[in-house]
Amino acid sequence: MKKLLLGVLLIISFQPLFSQAKDLKVGDVSPSFTGMDQHGKKISLEKLLEKGKVVLVFYRGNWCPYCNKELKHLEDSLELIMAKGATLVAVTPEMPEYVQKTIEKTGATYSILYDKDLTIMDAYAVTFKVDEEALTRYKNVGIDIRATNGGEGNKLPVPAVYVIGQDKKIKYVFYDPNYRIRASVKEILANL
Repeated sequence: MKKLLLGVLLIISFQPLFSQAKDLKVGDVSPSFTGMDQHGKKISLEKLLEKGKVVLVFYRGNWCPYCNKELKHLEDSLELIMAKGATLVAVTPEMPEYVQKTIEKTGATYSILYDKDLTIMDAYAVTFKVDEEALTRYKNVGIDIRATNGGEGNKLPVPAVYVIGQDKKIKYVFYDPNYRIRASVKEILANL
């Protein structure tokens, strides 16, 4: 009951912040990005696009059961995604030690990028600031976002998915401020 109440309160308190976000649209040119994945490998959008399409997923953190469920579904469907000529990459504001916790929970074998300075999140316009009251409510249920995110501890991404074509144009966008609603693997595959 406590978690349900927290969820309702968080949605209500974040709604004004989300309505101000500007998301990218289908047909827009995708912003470039570069980051280090959990294996210390440099990942860039341009290099990935040389091989095929890219499925770019933004998630909030290992503490989010909705994120873990989504990432696990994507891992379970990774062969189907790759068979469509795409590479899957996830982006999070969590520090590497917490990315490792996500991997343990989801079995993710695809690249997960720690977006330390939020440059990727900002480029895709998914970043929002978590207010002090919400941070306190999270902390009261055992979630310390400032500890998991380090320097940018009061910011999270709106859960979002972008399918990017080899021409660097966005082919599919899923962007929903309600953190409980996620793109289905079926939808993603249909847009590859």
